[in-house]
Amino acid sequence: MATLLEQVLEANGGLDRWKSLNTFTARIAYGGPFWEFKGQPDVLGTDLVEASLQEQRTRHTQEGTGRVIEYDKKSDRVTVTAADGTLIEELTNPRASFEGYTFETQWTLAQMYYFRSYATWHYLVEPYIFTWPGVETQEVEPWTENGETWRVLSVTFPSSIDTHNTTQLYYFDAAGHLRRMDYQPEVNGNAPGAHYIRGEAEVDGLIIPTKRHIHIRNDDRTPDLSWVLIEIDLSDITIA
Repeated sequence: MATLLEQVLEANGGLDRWKSLNTFTARIAYGGPFWEFKGQPDVLGTDLVEASLQEQRTRHTQEGTGRVIEYDKKSDRVTVTAADGTLIEELTNPRASFEGYTFETQWTLAQMYYFRSYATWHYLVEPYIFTWPGVETQEVEPWTENGETWRVLSVTFPSSIDTHNTTQLYYFDAAGHLRRMDYQPEVNGNAPGAHYIRGEAEVDGLIIPTKRHIHIRNDDRTPDLSWVLIEIDLSDITIA
């Protein structure tokens, strides 16, 4: 019998298909009160995003300002430049800069874009990233929510991949489509989050989540659905 990971990969385009691709581009709108709460309200809005599917690297271009943000895990560096190419901020070894931070700590512009860059990249490359070297997966107890039972995959990431925290939970419906993720970002004081997929589209044979809502997660793993901390909407998607 196929494992949960094998079933999920098959339901989301197949491993061979993901291995053959290089670049994911999309227009991504970021909303919710989180950005202002962390001291950077001007990052609200829409970015044109180009992400590598074979290494952790992204380029965001903010619509309206033309500001360009580049993040590359290999060089462990994030840069923020103005539309004319002038360097606004840069940060090397960005994860270390969050040492001792809490949920209330505000961020610099470069820190904010580091968070946005690594997180967005992760969302675009899942579930393919689950097959990368050093990543460990294990099916755990299923979860029932709103009358549905979801199978749950526990995924542990190596230090070679920047992510929210080392071990995260991924919830899949009967069709093998992602419905929820649980994590607690180290950069944000390990505040627990419940990340829901509210819409999806098929793009060139791949199932791509297009609407994401991120909520605070309670101690019993239930979400606080009374408000949405972060909203992420994808459109104009191309994969090549």
